[in-house]
Amino acid sequence: MNITKIFGIHSVQAAFDFSAHKIKHIWVDNQRQDKRLLPLLKQLQNSSITIEKVDKKRLDKLTDSKNHQGIVAEVELPGVHSEEELKHIVINMTDMPFFLVLDQVQDPHNLGACLRSADAAGVHGIIITKDNAAGITPTVCKVASGAAETVPVYQVTNLARTLRWLKEQNIWIAGAAGETEQSIFNTDLNMPLALVMGTEGTGMRRLTQEQCDFLIKIPMVGQVESLNVSVAAGIMIYEAFKQRNV
Repeated sequence: MNITKIFGIHSVQAAFDFSAHKIKHIWVDNQRQDKRLLPLLKQLQNSSITIEKVDKKRLDKLTDSKNHQGIVAEVELPGVHSEEELKHIVINMTDMPFFLVLDQVQDPHNLGACLRSADAAGVHGIIITKDNAAGITPTVCKVASGAAETVPVYQVTNLARTLRWLKEQNIWIAGAAGETEQSIFNTDLNMPLALVMGTEGTGMRRLTQEQCDFLIKIPMVGQVESLNVSVAAGIMIYEAFKQRNV
C-alpha cells in the first residue's frame, strides 16, 4: 500500500469526490474558518474519515511549509495496472478502443495533465513505460485533479512489444512526430486507436516509432518548434474525440 500526504482544498476535495475510501486521516487548521474550506469540512464531517484539528505549525511541519490552505490528508495513492490487466481489458472491450501511450514521459506534471485530458475525452487508459517515466505520485495526483482515480494507468516493460500486440487486436497505432507532413486535422482518427506521444524534447524512440501505423503532427505557424507534450496530447486527444462523436 502506497500511502502519502496531499494538501490544499482542491486536492483534498478531488480525493474525497473520487476516492473517499482511500483517505486514511485528515488534519485541519483549528483556527481557519474561510468560506472555501468550510463546505469541504462539512462533507468530511458527514463521512467516517478521522479528522484531527491541529494548529498551523503542525500543518506546516506535515507539508514542509508548503501552501496547505489549512488542510492535509493522508491517502492511499492509486495503483498502476499491469500489462496483463491491459490485455484483459482490451480483449473484453465493447466500446471502440481509445488509448493514450506515453513513451518515457518523465515530468509528473505532464502525466497529471494528460490524465486530466484523457478523463475529459473518454480515453480508456494511459499506457506508460516502466523505466525512465513518471509514475503515479502525489504531484501527478494533484495535477490530475481526480483523474488519476478515473483513468487507469497501465505500466509495461517493453513498449514496442505492447504496441505490436495492440495492432494484433486491430487497434491502429498513431504516433505524434513533428517531422511528418501529415496533419492531425486531415487524418481519419475514427477507429480503434492508440495515440503515441514521445518524451519531452526528443520525441518517440526509434523502436516505438517503427511500430506506428502512421505518423501525425499538429501544424504550427509560429516560431516555437514544439508544444509541451501534455498540451500536444490534449489537442490530439480532442481531435480524435471530435471525430468519434460527430
